[in-house]
Amino acid sequence: MIHKPATTIGNDNAAPKKAKLGVILFIAYTLVYSGFVLIGLTKPELMGLEVIGGQNIAIIYGFGLIILAIVMGFIYNYFCTRMENKMNKN
Repeated sequence: MIHKPATTIGNDNAAPKKAKLGVILFIAYTLVYSGFVLIGLTKPELMGLEVIGGQNIAIIYGFGLIILAIVMGFIYNYFCTRMENKMNKN
């Protein structure tokens, strides 16, 4: 039994731009996450401060990181799809 791809795989002209976007988003997320780690290392008592609805900074920042990662995934998908549609026209 021979397994073949369902579609033909061609050249992706948008690959360099998609890679650049991925690196930019990765660096942005790394900077935000580094802030979380830096607060935890240098001022751990700050993480216990209650800010919104009785929740402390650690909880708010942690959920913020999760939501940011999901939003960045949607942003990446949106822009990559646009780049592919624009640059891979036959």
